[in-house]
Amino acid sequence: MAEQVVVLGSGYGGAGAIKSLQSTLNGEADITWVSDVGHHLVLHESHRCIRDPTVKEEVTIPIEEIKAPDTEFIQAQVADVDVDDRTVHLEDETTLDYDYVLVAIGSRTAFFGIDGLEEHAHTLKCLDDALGIHEDLTEAAEAATPSDPAQVVVGGAGLSGIQTAGEVAEYRDEHGAPVDVHLVEGLEEVFPGNDPGIQTALRRRLEARDVNIMTGGFISEVDEDTVYVGEDTQLPYDVLVWTGGITGREAAENCAVDKDDRSHRFYAEQDFQTDDERVFALGDAALVDQPGEQEAPPTAQAAWQAAEVAGRNIAHAVRDQPLTKWTHKDKGTVVSVGESAVAHDIFIVPFVDTFGGFPAKFLKKAIAARWIRDVSSTGRALSAWSDM
Repeated sequence: MAEQVVVLGSGYGGAGAIKSLQSTLNGEADITWVSDVGHHLVLHESHRCIRDPTVKEEVTIPIEEIKAPDTEFIQAQVADVDVDDRTVHLEDETTLDYDYVLVAIGSRTAFFGIDGLEEHAHTLKCLDDALGIHEDLTEAAEAATPSDPAQVVVGGAGLSGIQTAGEVAEYRDEHGAPVDVHLVEGLEEVFPGNDPGIQTALRRRLEARDVNIMTGGFISEVDEDTVYVGEDTQLPYDVLVWTGGITGREAAENCAVDKDDRSHRFYAEQDFQTDDERVFALGDAALVDQPGEQEAPPTAQAAWQAAEVAGRNIAHAVRDQPLTKWTHKDKGTVVSVGESAVAHDIFIVPFVDTFGGFPAKFLKKAIAARWIRDVSSTGRALSAWSDM
């Protein structure tokens, strides 16, 4: 009987691993792919839907364009992975047996126990989230006046928060809408933990788009119409978006593999194996070991790179061959602020640390197009180009 390989998740890790598995195994094992949605979402471009919901056609790739004919796809929510019985339990009570399973179910938003935040805030983890932000933004803008503008608050000035604030500002300017945009970050600078050069460049572009940046004060509480920042500041809001952190999915909580006690993200070696040799993990669902003291970053770029090696390693495990260790190679960062972009430490531009303008915007488009081409087709990538 052929070995049973189950892949959980259709994000960058899951979709990329499926492509790698299919090409490497070439029919040597039965592959089952499980996801709660019937598409792969180009998540790092999903913020475009906040401004223009028609972009959803470009950033969602149907599963049928990715999977091989002999790969079985099941659309369902994962409930649990039982490593003793080697079974995956789905929320519809279906049970799947596996010889090897790849857990790439992504993450959920972390709310850090902030009172009222989960209840009142939008997140940006899926297509419906982006469309929901657009809907509420449109409604708030239509009800606003120049003397009483709509108030949009974005919590967290990391990659998602910056790009969300940029899209809201772009929407406001395109529609001439009375909207104030506030970007709140508890630490002292936007894009915290990154090089001061890109932090400064992003701040300048946000300020040029009339985004009110508030750093150095954490959101402490949220109610139905007010965001409380620190001890003294109150921000009334019509739309609130929270992008402040990630934690593991519920399905990982009871799985008997070694994982972080707080976030429930699986610990994985450089070859993506967990402490159970039949269970592999990558992407936001995992803390993948790297040389030194840091794990691989929870970024689309890292998951994209890792997925190809993870797929090959599962094929090697099926064949009882040695596994390959993966080391993340940071190729730089590109962040959009509405229609503009900032690029930093790009490996193909070795003598310029940070740049913007047309080159950065072109590079942002090219990165999205390349991923769409790799996971789907050149034709789809070309079709999506204008909306990236």
